Amino acid sequence: MNNQHRIVSSESEELILVDRDDNEIGYASKADAHDGDGILHRAFSLFLFNEAGELLLQQRAPSKRLWGGYWSNSCCSHPRRGESLSVATSRRLLDELNFDTELEYVYRFCYEADFGSAGSENELCHVFLGRAANNVQPNESEISGIRYIAADDLAKALEQHPDSYTPWFKQEWRELNRNYAEQLSSYCAV
Repeated sequence: MNNQHRIVSSESEELILVDRDDNEIGYASKADAHDGDGILHRAFSLFLFNEAGELLLQQRAPSKRLWGGYWSNSCCSHPRRGESLSVATSRRLLDELNFDTELEYVYRFCYEADFGSAGSENELCHVFLGRAANNVQPNESEISGIRYIAADDLAKALEQHPDSYTPWFKQEWRELNRNYAEQLSSYCAV
C-alpha cells in the first residue's frame, strides 16, 4: 500500500483527556472520546497557506465517522497518549498530506459539536498557522479532495454554503480573522 492510501488512524488509538485549562486528566480511545456527547480531549487544527496566500482546504474522506465529505481546514487531528503537540502535528502532516512544515501557534479554545447518532466533537483545540508544500499529496484514506482558496472567496463560500464546512473550521476561521488578523496577515491577505 502506498503513502496515498495508508490507514493512519483507528478508533482504538488513545487520546489525551484534558480539563478546560488543558491539564491532562486521563486517556480514552478515540471511539469513546467521540461517542455520545464526547469527552473533552486535546486536539489541533492547522491552517496552511501557499505562497499566493491562499488557504489549503481539505475535503474529509466520506468514510470519516464525523463530518465525512465536509470541507475543513488544512489538517486537524489529536495528539495520542504520550505525544506532544509538536510531534503530533508533524506526524499528522506526514500522514495526511505527505509533508512537514514549521508551525506558528496562535491560540486554543474549547468547543463542542454534535453530529447526531454518529457522535460528537468535544475538544480543546490548539490552532496553528504555517506554509503548505508546493507538491501536496493527500492520503486518500483521510482526504477525498484538496483545493486552495483566497480569503475573499472563502468568505463568500462560507456565506453561500455554510453546511458544506466543518463546525470547528468555521469557528476557527472567524476567530483568526476577528482576533488574530495580524498573525494571519503574514500568511494571507485578509
